[in-house]
Amino acid sequence: MPHAMQGVFPVMITPFRPDNTIDWDGYARLIEWYLDNGSHGLFAVCQSSEMLFLSLEERRELARFTVERVAGRVPVVASGHISESVLDQKSELRAIADTGVDAVVLVTNRLAAAGEDSSIFRSRMDALLEALPADLMLGLYECPAPYRRLLTDDEVSWCAHSGRFAFLKDVTCDLEHLKRRIALVRGTPLAINNANAAIAWPAIQAGAHGFSGIMNNFHPDLYRWLIDYGKAHPGLASELDTFLVLAAMAESMGYPKLAKHYHRRIGTFADIHCRSVTYDIGERHWAVEVVLDQIIAGADRMRERIQKL
Repeated sequence: MPHAMQGVFPVMITPFRPDNTIDWDGYARLIEWYLDNGSHGLFAVCQSSEMLFLSLEERRELARFTVERVAGRVPVVASGHISESVLDQKSELRAIADTGVDAVVLVTNRLAAAGEDSSIFRSRMDALLEALPADLMLGLYECPAPYRRLLTDDEVSWCAHSGRFAFLKDVTCDLEHLKRRIALVRGTPLAINNANAAIAWPAIQAGAHGFSGIMNNFHPDLYRWLIDYGKAHPGLASELDTFLVLAAMAESMGYPKLAKHYHRRIGTFADIHCRSVTYDIGERHWAVEVVLDQIIAGADRMRERIQKL
């Protein structure tokens, strides 16, 4: 069945000014960059956005600004669901829902603590669903911070068949596990959007509905090409996959500040200020700028190969 939230869904970063406030002009240019580079939709207010370091007002304004700037061109989803207490989570989710996003995203580690079972998950899920409009589209996000809570097969199946959820941002990072989930949601509205670049191409081949990994902050157009044309050009798709997997190894080099270095280079915004990564990534991750040089050059070579088809 068709899915409302599938394809290339970048997890958006938040540009800041040197005074630690949000750079709204830079953020507007970033939105246009995502759209110009083939994004099917945008995931605002997520871990890449540094949501754990944003006030509720900032989270709400990021979601609202994104919706207004996009103006219906693609779907916009947002989370910002970070609190411990269910009461505070209800307030957060309602605040995000009021911004007009196409889907509000629930973070799985907010629904059950490490070691808590599915009965706790269902109880907290039921409490949150009762507080939200019945016609509000929802998503699920297995955010790795502060810890990764993967949904069980039974939880995935329940969410899929409830009809309330449009997508799951999958962070299993395991192809066989992801394939099992694809089978579990077959015939339901729930799309499985993989977040791991190392398995992006085999996941697409296996029927994953989209890619929502952090490398969409560098070359979303290349993931879009894999989705649209990879199966028709398996040789080039295989070569592109190798490049994308190797490029993604830079994720550990101070992301999301790494992505801000990239966007400063290409002129999207001016400052690399980051709330979640406060150290100088060049001092800690030696030759990181050379790595960025190679990612940029490699992506351009792959685009040249694609244009010659």
